[in-house]
Amino acid sequence: MGKRLVAFFSASGTTKKVAEMIASAVDADLYEIMPKQPYSKADLNWMDKKSRSSVEMSDKKFRPEISDIDVSVERYDEIILGFPIWWYVAPTIINTFLEKYDFTGKKIVLFATSGGSGFGNTVNELKISAPDAVIVEGKVFHKAAKQEIAEWVRSIL
Repeated sequence: MGKRLVAFFSASGTTKKVAEMIASAVDADLYEIMPKQPYSKADLNWMDKKSRSSVEMSDKKFRPEISDIDVSVERYDEIILGFPIWWYVAPTIINTFLEKYDFTGKKIVLFATSGGSGFGNTVNELKISAPDAVIVEGKVFHKAAKQEIAEWVRSIL
């Protein structure tokens, strides 16, 4: 297998911890997808229909801006892409990331963190943003247990 990249968006730090463990286990480079405007605790209040995350997720065409930290995706054969599950799908900032780069012919393996939700319609919603990539539903981690992460990583190698 060629070179791997673990790219991730983490709103509260949970997904970042899992991403770091995955990158370490597969000897991959690590890239954090950073929103241009960081999310505050109030922005992430899913119970408030007017919170930033609620507004963004209610419009599937919304694309939050990401910081101008470029990553050379052409250097990687496989991208392991992680995010928290928001409203049963990936946050729209993941679409922003996928639309910023050319993923033609790349394999993208998804992982997510969640308090209890599954992937839902995530793969189909992300294929719109990277139609020429192979997007594979990986695993949703409900708790970031090191052994569970290690077992999953071995299964995708």
